[in-house]
Amino acid sequence: MSEKKKKNETWEWMKALLIAFGLAAIIRVFLFTPIVVDGVSMMPTLENGDRMIVNKIGYTVGKPDRFDIVVFHAPEQKDYIKRVIGLPGDEVEYRDDILYINGEPQSEPYLDQYKAEITDGPLTEDFTLEEKIQSKTVPEGHVFVMGDNRRKSKDSRHIGAVPIEEIIGSTSIVFWPIKDMGIVK
Repeated sequence: MSEKKKKNETWEWMKALLIAFGLAAIIRVFLFTPIVVDGVSMMPTLENGDRMIVNKIGYTVGKPDRFDIVVFHAPEQKDYIKRVIGLPGDEVEYRDDILYINGEPQSEPYLDQYKAEITDGPLTEDFTLEEKIQSKTVPEGHVFVMGDNRRKSKDSRHIGAVPIEEIIGSTSIVFWPIKDMGIVK
């Protein structure tokens, strides 16, 4: 093989690798990124160590929906995974282990397993939004989030309403461990 042909082939391989790395970087920065669940605040829906895919483009074109599982930058310079409970303008209240949004009771089937296992009181303590964030409604441009493991979750009850611009994206796909692979709701 001639020297010129070898250099040309090497250059072609280098270009292909640069393009591949560039595309991977663009996808990770702008579209999707992996995240590891750290802690028990979203059990039983998500387990400590679950690896998930975060969809970063969903909220650049849309807004969070109630009960979406989102990843956001928390005040502690850490990313949290929680569930959206209250949207901007919503009145949120918990009474007798039932979620009320704007006075209407809401079904939370993702909590059924934990509620069935608990015998020493409610899973979620009674509270009003005013008691937790000193506002009757979720402020504009914010969401109220909670972990599914209500007794062991640091969420909007402690850190306040989350600015929508702090949300990295939504997540619903577990890709590891293989036994837990799938879509969570």
